[in-house]
Amino acid sequence: MAKRLLEGKVALVTGAGRGLGRGFAEHLASLGCCVGVHGMRENGPAEYGEGTTLTQTAADIAEAYSTKTCRVLGDLTCPDQVQRVFAEMAEQFGPVEILIHNAGGDIAAAGGKPNPNDCVEIKQVDVESVLNRNLLSTILVCQEAAKMMMPQKQGRILTISSIAAFRGISNSAIYATAKAGVVEYTRCLAEQLRPHNINVNTLAPGDTRTGRFLGTREVPEDRLATDGTLDRIGLVDEVTRVSEFFAGPLGAFVTGQVLRVDGGSQIWPA
Repeated sequence: MAKRLLEGKVALVTGAGRGLGRGFAEHLASLGCCVGVHGMRENGPAEYGEGTTLTQTAADIAEAYSTKTCRVLGDLTCPDQVQRVFAEMAEQFGPVEILIHNAGGDIAAAGGKPNPNDCVEIKQVDVESVLNRNLLSTILVCQEAAKMMMPQKQGRILTISSIAAFRGISNSAIYATAKAGVVEYTRCLAEQLRPHNINVNTLAPGDTRTGRFLGTREVPEDRLATDGTLDRIGLVDEVTRVSEFFAGPLGAFVTGQVLRVDGGSQIWPA
């Protein structure tokens, strides 16, 4: 088990039922955090074969890492539900001290692949869904986190963006636009919260072998290597363990930064 650098800290991970979100929740739990395991649907973990229910996922994480967790449901595009999520966290464990906002994704209202992010053909309902789930949810969740952290004069906020924010992608146009907005919002929030001793950064993953990623597209066999090359699909743990830097002591004087975790698929200034 990792050294428990964050023993007793209160952390909320959104979109934590499966994939990267669950990985972030597990890593923070391994460091000693009390973790709020958020999801939009109780049965979300089962959708790509990464669990059964959100309640069970939270219980499994608590047992595996000898810490406390709670399951929190909510649609993070609705301000009243965001407020309720943070109120439930405060009631269970106290004010949130660490936020990893992972909720979002590139599957819009219609669902499935190819994703509804084509520049020309995308429908309005899908535009709104992608923007709301990625950018609007980030704004609403970070606003509520900041309100809770400011009186304490401390806190860590880590948004999860994407390398899609840094290059044009023909069939993920709206997703890339939303994630670019997440990056810029994160930078602006970091500037605003500096006087309050609250660090705000964003982690931008590349392709990662989550259940959803592998279940919604064909992946060449050579990109599923696990070592010997960085030209491959990343492992969940290779992305999620980087959160320790931003949440822990090493990140105490780091804010307003973007870190791409993609094995070097993009090598140019951010």
